Amino acid sequence: MTDHNSPFSDSDEPESDESAGLACILSFNANDPSGAGGLTSDATAMASVGAHCLPICTGAYVRDTTSITDFYPLDEEAVHDQARAVAEDMPVQVIKVGFVGTPENLATIAELADDYDGVPVVAYMPNLSWWEEDKIDVYLDAFRELLLPQTSVLVGHHSTLRRWLLPEWTGERNPGPRDIAKAAAELGVPYTLVTGMPLPEQYIDNVLATPETVLGHEKFERIEAIFVGAGDTLTAALAALLATGMDLPEATSEALHYLDRCLDEGFRPGMGQVIPDRLFWALPDDEEGASEDDDADADAHPGADYFEVPFNETKH
Repeated sequence: MTDHNSPFSDSDEPESDESAGLACILSFNANDPSGAGGLTSDATAMASVGAHCLPICTGAYVRDTTSITDFYPLDEEAVHDQARAVAEDMPVQVIKVGFVGTPENLATIAELADDYDGVPVVAYMPNLSWWEEDKIDVYLDAFRELLLPQTSVLVGHHSTLRRWLLPEWTGERNPGPRDIAKAAAELGVPYTLVTGMPLPEQYIDNVLATPETVLGHEKFERIEAIFVGAGDTLTAALAALLATGMDLPEATSEALHYLDRCLDEGFRPGMGQVIPDRLFWALPDDEEGASEDDDADADAHPGADYFEVPFNETKH
């Protein structure tokens, strides 16, 4: 039996049979009617980097580009039946988990992941500060107990992961990526991607780590914009790139740079935050209008929910 938590050390090359088509990712996430995150983000980001999303709806947000006001979960039977139907029809290269709403849905996903032992699980923990505290606690406990033992790569902002995995941290310094990776590893996670690590001079680091070492990092410059949907975009791109056969460090780097371009071309369709343009590559070239300032802006890097505000400091 393949170790569920070590899928990258000796991964095979993707199949060369052209009839196999695009790599498929089973993506569990909520519907986001604003189009900023959720299943819309997953499907578009995965298609953009060359993979096919199998979107499993776990519920629906009530939200706009400013805030989340409610969430309506689907029951576990509906989630189970959606996932089993497509997983029995198409080969699944990676399982991606976003926000699924209830402990029951987490249990359903964990059971399926166990049945598909050897398929990597890429799990994203978003900032849940919009939710009621009692629901947050129950959800985080269930995620820790049910899904983390099945998770191959955990993705999250530094403040979110620190408060969740190291709530009793008493060190004089903030825990670093390896500290967070160690806490995750004790719960069964071999690799952790920690985003939004603050650096001097308005820079942010994003670190792929294990308890023993840093496998890679990308340093970006903070910019003065507030984005929504960046975490889902990053995790979806990472899952898709892994499904196409990239190794984990390379896929992480490519996913971070893909996100950077999405945010550089971000747009504000409503009265709230900026949404990543996951189809930036489809924009027409504006050779005549390009300027040195535009070139400088191309090197600017993301802020806001990519660099999420601290977990308990924002309530919607």
